[in-house]
Amino acid sequence: MKKLSKYFLYAVAVVLLLAATLAGSAWYWVTNPVPMQAERIDYRVEPGSSPRRVVNEMREAGIDLNADLFVVLARLSGRDVLLKAGAYEAVRGDSPWKLLDRMATGDMTQVRLTLVEGWTYQRVRQVLRESPAVKQTLQGVSDTELLKRLGAPYDSPEGLFYPDTYVFTPGTSDFDILRRAYQAQQQLLEELWAERDPDLPLKSPYEALILASIVEKETGHSPDRQRVSGVFINRLRIGMPLQTDPTVIYGMGDDYQGRIRKRDLTADTPWNTYTRGGLPPTPIANSGRAALYAALHPEEHDFLYFVSRGDGTSQFSTNLAAHNRAVAKYILKR
Repeated sequence: MKKLSKYFLYAVAVVLLLAATLAGSAWYWVTNPVPMQAERIDYRVEPGSSPRRVVNEMREAGIDLNADLFVVLARLSGRDVLLKAGAYEAVRGDSPWKLLDRMATGDMTQVRLTLVEGWTYQRVRQVLRESPAVKQTLQGVSDTELLKRLGAPYDSPEGLFYPDTYVFTPGTSDFDILRRAYQAQQQLLEELWAERDPDLPLKSPYEALILASIVEKETGHSPDRQRVSGVFINRLRIGMPLQTDPTVIYGMGDDYQGRIRKRDLTADTPWNTYTRGGLPPTPIANSGRAALYAALHPEEHDFLYFVSRGDGTSQFSTNLAAHNRAVAKYILKR
């Protein structure tokens, strides 16, 4: 009986030793760095992915995880039901536990993309196409179809996307980014239109957006924005053509090669404000908050003309004779 008890205690000790060894090995695996093929590796967790699918994606990306152990770890810790879809980055030195916890808490990779004031719609689309972090879904989608998907009651996408820095996870679609930018521009336009100066010769928020895009292209000098807007408002009030070069350039499209010739000013297009009165039919670029504010809060003055001084500022004039002198001084250098 004593010998049997001795063997039993020995067996228990062996089992406990083995258990301790296994526990130690498991703890070592859980908390020590995972072998990786690069310093940083990006990978995605697709919606509805199981721990097995996730670890397979990670292994294909170059993260050398033991698939069976990772699945067991996820299930025993309860994190198998917490895995959040998105883009992640594994860094050399990450342990299996850190990788699992990052996905359970949704600590995803973030990408920044900036849409700049004054960019045209085509420039925005180009930047989205060239970003490796953006999922391309709009190939072959017409502007009309895009506007329909956005719920936009306009005939052109020009000027509808708010210039800002957008933060998103890699794999976000081009449409989702455009939708965010469109909604931001509409919200801002609604807010500023409600607070506009009284008696402006602007019939709708869309006309304000058109004027703001012209102001955006005419000056980047903050103190001049409301004064420039005031010039265009004065011209609209008396029925004087706006005669602004950026609209001519926009109407020229690919024919514009860096300079405007006299014949370009007389070549009629829907956006040529030398040959047509009033505002052009669409914005000519995306305008930011400052330009929109200037369009709806123009400076009150008697100026009808302005010309660039060449340093970012403008010279303003109330009559054509004074304007011609300013042109001779700042443009013709006479």
